[in-house]
Amino acid sequence: MVLGAIGVVFGDIGTSPLYTIKEAFSPHYGLVPDMPSVLGVLSLVFWSLMVVITIKYVLVIMRADNEGEGGIMALTALAQRSLSPGSRMFYAAGLLGVFGAALFFGDGVLTPAMSVLSAVEGLEVATPALARFVLPVTILVLLVLFGTQRFGTDRVGKVFGPVIVVWFVALATIGIDNIARNPEVLAALNPIWAARFFATHGSHGFFILGAVVLAVTGGEALYADMGHFGRRAIQVGWTFVALPALTINYFGQGALILANPRAVENPFYLGLPQWALYPMIGLATAATIIASQAVISGGFSVARQAIQLGYLPRMAIRHTSRLAIGQIYMPTINWLLMIGTILTVIGFGSSTALATAYGVSVTGTMLATSILLIVAMRRSSPLPAGLFWPLAALFVLVDVAFLGANLVKFMDGAWFPLLLGVLVFTVLRTWRRGRELLRAQLHADGIQLDSFVQSLMLAPPVRVPGTAVFLASQPNLAPKALMHNLKHNKVLHERNVLLTVETLPVPFVSLQERLSMQRIADGFHRANLRYGFMESPDIPQALMAAADHGHACFDPMDTTYFTSRESLVARPRHGMPMWRDKLFAFLHRNAAPASDFFRIPAARQVELGAPVEI
Repeated sequence: MVLGAIGVVFGDIGTSPLYTIKEAFSPHYGLVPDMPSVLGVLSLVFWSLMVVITIKYVLVIMRADNEGEGGIMALTALAQRSLSPGSRMFYAAGLLGVFGAALFFGDGVLTPAMSVLSAVEGLEVATPALARFVLPVTILVLLVLFGTQRFGTDRVGKVFGPVIVVWFVALATIGIDNIARNPEVLAALNPIWAARFFATHGSHGFFILGAVVLAVTGGEALYADMGHFGRRAIQVGWTFVALPALTINYFGQGALILANPRAVENPFYLGLPQWALYPMIGLATAATIIASQAVISGGFSVARQAIQLGYLPRMAIRHTSRLAIGQIYMPTINWLLMIGTILTVIGFGSSTALATAYGVSVTGTMLATSILLIVAMRRSSPLPAGLFWPLAALFVLVDVAFLGANLVKFMDGAWFPLLLGVLVFTVLRTWRRGRELLRAQLHADGIQLDSFVQSLMLAPPVRVPGTAVFLASQPNLAPKALMHNLKHNKVLHERNVLLTVETLPVPFVSLQERLSMQRIADGFHRANLRYGFMESPDIPQALMAAADHGHACFDPMDTTYFTSRESLVARPRHGMPMWRDKLFAFLHRNAAPASDFFRIPAARQVELGAPVEI
């Protein structure tokens, strides 16, 4: 598990040395590569890794798991559980979590673009004539990366783990070689050099945080991927492998710059001997492919959580491991990320241009995570209050500083991740609000289930053999599919189950709590299936297991599933603005069929529907 975690989780943060120091000393920051500046930047990088990653994520936030699951949507559910439903704080926590998730999806576009592009740009260092091949090679690598996602993080992690271990060993080896030539850089371990940097550069020192934050990109992926590998594996991998290798390499780059100020052009590759340049470009490219895996697999986890919590329409979800339930592949999310990443690479063209945009999505998600952490753990923190609140204040202060330093680059490219975040946030909120409006309209047009069943018993229609399962989104109303079946077919099955599938704000639901059934009339039962937001519903399997808990046995060959699929009609000056109504209708039309999402055999399903105005 540690090897798999190293391969999947630490790839993103592990490739940050490719561009962090290079960006800090890029011309638009105006730093002179002298001793105070180099040691100041190194001290800021090291203590950012310690405060943001080691203390905040690895030691504190990973304790705020939602029954083993991490990620901002899981943390949002945890935070809302500590608040009163319907309160303003409950609503605000939901909005913050959704916007943080939207920014995380933006990170899923920017990380592969930034990581792979910065690695392939090593070709320019090796041979300037190869500069024209940088973009085509980058796009080819990205196509391979997204094309292999269908094999799942289990297989990918086993292949990637050894590669990333070699990568970290190479980072440490290069760093040790450079530090040995200029060991005074180790003085940057003292945080006084970071303080002196701010004292010397004033407000300009604040802006350099926009480059320093690149060293901690990937921290959110550690939390989002916790469900894939577990907290312990990630903690061990970070403490004993990733953190030491990264620290040594950053300090090695600083030692190189002190010895040769011209190395600021690309301190990662210029610190290599000539014979090692091409092998390191190949290893760096492989490592950046793996780096992108962390946010992509995290994106799958967050997307599934968003679906189960009602923020995204149903999508196809494929499980890629028989042993770990958290390892999934979502084709729609994968191809959307691929298209967005390739267009981003073409649009920005270089890692230097991308660096100005990269930090906003990362720091925005980190700040949202810190605030939600405070809400979730303010009353139930395992830490004493005298330690929890100072740490919480420190986390928020650091995140605000990083975000502010990135927002000043708004016109230089920081607008792009914000635009991505707003677009994704709009989709998430539109789907949630549209579902609420649709549910309200169906409720207004619906008939109470109890009175409807009583009327059927007074004048029962013709009964036919078998069991009919009617999916009902609102358990107190007669399902539309049942009413349409009676209206058009004029028959009723011997056994009728009105089934509601409910997603609880917990990752998993025990088998004992999975299904509850209640008899409401002769041949009629009301059933409720409960799932956690990290589970994929399987209705036939759950119903077949009902006999083990004293319920009626469901013969899969004698059961027909009836579902309803509404055709939406947007109505002006009602509900949402017209453009959001049309967006919701588009999402509704393209949602995965209930048969796929609930694993209902297509041959046993009957779908009925009617137009509904929203």
